[in-house]
Amino acid sequence: MEIRMDFLNCLDHDTSMKILRCLEDPSDLVRASYVSRSWRDFVIANGLCKQLCLSMFPHLLRVDCVLEPSCVMEKARKSDDAISASSTDNYPEESIRNTLQKGDRVGRRPSYWSSKGQRKAAVPETLVYKLVADICVITEINIQPFQAYFQQGSPIYSAQSVRFHLGHPKCPMDDTLGEPLDNCADDKFIWTYSSPEFPMAQESRLQNFKLPEPVVCIGGILQIELLRRVQRQEMDGLFYICVAHVQVKGRPLSSAFGVEILGPSGKFVLKTLSSAPPSSLPPSLPEDDALYHGVPLQGLADLEQVVNGLGVGVLDEDWNSEDDEAADEMDDELAF
Repeated sequence: MEIRMDFLNCLDHDTSMKILRCLEDPSDLVRASYVSRSWRDFVIANGLCKQLCLSMFPHLLRVDCVLEPSCVMEKARKSDDAISASSTDNYPEESIRNTLQKGDRVGRRPSYWSSKGQRKAAVPETLVYKLVADICVITEINIQPFQAYFQQGSPIYSAQSVRFHLGHPKCPMDDTLGEPLDNCADDKFIWTYSSPEFPMAQESRLQNFKLPEPVVCIGGILQIELLRRVQRQEMDGLFYICVAHVQVKGRPLSSAFGVEILGPSGKFVLKTLSSAPPSSLPPSLPEDDALYHGVPLQGLADLEQVVNGLGVGVLDEDWNSEDDEAADEMDDELAF
């Protein structure tokens, strides 16, 4: 009979740690923990999943405490919606809500958002959206500038560049947002992530803006900052920005998690709604619609399982990242 041996049991602790820390993908570390019970115990005891996940997604360092499934009532999934635009030219015909529709037409009618006209090209515009989940991993955002096919020369009202901000509201928001607002004050939100500035093409197509790395959005708020105007309208000589469609790609995690923001501090309570790692998107969420009008990336499925493990078996535990000793003591509880 072939002799089998668990080499991890034959190595000292430091050597084993060096070997497993060579795994830079959380899904690889999870797979390694399935090799044997001793490997799994070693990964959990040393908090390897937690450490790697926190290094990849530092936003999770703001977890103040974690609540078990028995202490949490699952909430209904919120749908995506438009919150506000910094300005709208003809409301509601050119509302930000039109950007939730695919393409640039609904039936025979044009579908787009338009800013108010400005004499100076440098005046920016912002669009604010509520994503379908309070906690989600975002990988890219796509924008289609609007081409005014009904105007002479069919001008395209693109911005020169774009930047994205992710965060959460300072105060709880109602599930039903009502009509989108104009000139919504920026001080209603806290932005925890800002992307680099991406150049936009003066083309009427869905333009892809991939973030440098996947970003955990905690709070479910996206702001699109449209920088510098390019196109004047012939009839009034003013600069406008018009957007036909916005698409966000990533993966929602709210089927397993709920989030409660703890005021302006930026810390939050992570509520585990299920101790079982989700194997698919929520039943109410179409397979081709991850956040809104986005395609889920299958490579994030393992990541969802890793993040889900952070909340298993923890009740009202302090998660202060500044206290290294406390964090070390919790490695057993916050990893799986």
